[in-house]
Amino acid sequence: MAADSAEQFCVAEERSGHCAVVDGNFLYVWGGYVSIEENEVYLPNDELWIYEMDSGLWTMHLMEGELPTSMSGSCGASINGKLYIFGGFDDKGYSNRLYYVNLRTKNGTYRWKKITNFKGQPPTPRDKLSCWVYKDRLIYFGGYGCRKHNELSDCFDVHDAFWEGQIFWGWHNDVHVFDTTTQTWSQPAIRGGDPPQPRAAHTCAVLGNKGYIFGGRVLQTRMNDLHCLNLDTWTWSGRINITGEKPKDRSWHTLTPIGEDRLFLFGGLSSDNVPLSDGWIHSITTNGWKQLTHLPKSRPRLWHTACLGKEGEVMVFGGSKDDLHFMDTGHCSDLLIFQTQPYSLLRLCLDCIGKNAALLKNQIPCLPSKLLQQVLKKITFWAAVNHRQEKKAETERQSQLNTT
Repeated sequence: MAADSAEQFCVAEERSGHCAVVDGNFLYVWGGYVSIEENEVYLPNDELWIYEMDSGLWTMHLMEGELPTSMSGSCGASINGKLYIFGGFDDKGYSNRLYYVNLRTKNGTYRWKKITNFKGQPPTPRDKLSCWVYKDRLIYFGGYGCRKHNELSDCFDVHDAFWEGQIFWGWHNDVHVFDTTTQTWSQPAIRGGDPPQPRAAHTCAVLGNKGYIFGGRVLQTRMNDLHCLNLDTWTWSGRINITGEKPKDRSWHTLTPIGEDRLFLFGGLSSDNVPLSDGWIHSITTNGWKQLTHLPKSRPRLWHTACLGKEGEVMVFGGSKDDLHFMDTGHCSDLLIFQTQPYSLLRLCLDCIGKNAALLKNQIPCLPSKLLQQVLKKITFWAAVNHRQEKKAETERQSQLNTT
């Protein structure tokens, strides 16, 4: 393969604890960290990796403006074509800063803006929190971080304390709202129901006007409870009683809304510190979980991201395949795509042509121009897939030769 082709088929660097969002036909990835010789190294804060769904190609763009520090555990979400980053952990500790970048740039320049002219009080510094997006608002829940003695409250479980400075570390279960139209922070008054335990490394998803939470960790306990918050009335459901079997306890997993009444759960780290590769569908209608049996057992992921594609597919990027607490070496850069509903007939036809481009090389130029453009992108997509599979197989062969 020529060098320029290899460069064309490059992928975003391996990482965990990063942010990823989908806007239009593109997946955007920022931040996170990798392990180099047992040291945690944060990914450059001025790099935005973009994956085009139709062509399967990655590109990297350098960013400008008021750059966030390089961090892991930040919470990323998109509203109206803007990527918002809140919180995270860097070399100096925990953050409660909020930044955004316009992803729909017309000149190809991606410029960070730190939000400083806000009204209200932001959450205390933290990482590994989650976010619901609802009515142009970012609604944050939980996370692990630090508070001063005069900031302690019932929404905070203390993990450790530094008495000299009266600084406390622990887990949160508070709710904070940032209204992107008025640039205002607020903390809604919860009007009823039992809130979830404080936690971090949990996951959130929105269906309709309900914000769902699953799992996470507090102290040494990982959980598998499901809760929801009505984002109009600010009432908690309490722990939702599930019909039938349910996923095991976990943290660092993902929950992705698919369709109008289903949630897709994937991966995480179990209570016995095993990286998980299982996938589950929760139906709001039946109030039950169903495990997917066709997923590969050899592709566990934790502290990854999962985003919904334009045809109902869930795109899992990055994360680790081993327990980050004990063997922090298995960060990933591959993109796992889970098809959660049948693809359209057009998509199936385009894939068929793309996979068999060599056989159809004489017929393809005869296609109408608009269809031809889509076919050429699919040809590129499957060329990229094949290149990455060949490269991975070659790496595995070399690894086997080195071990023997």
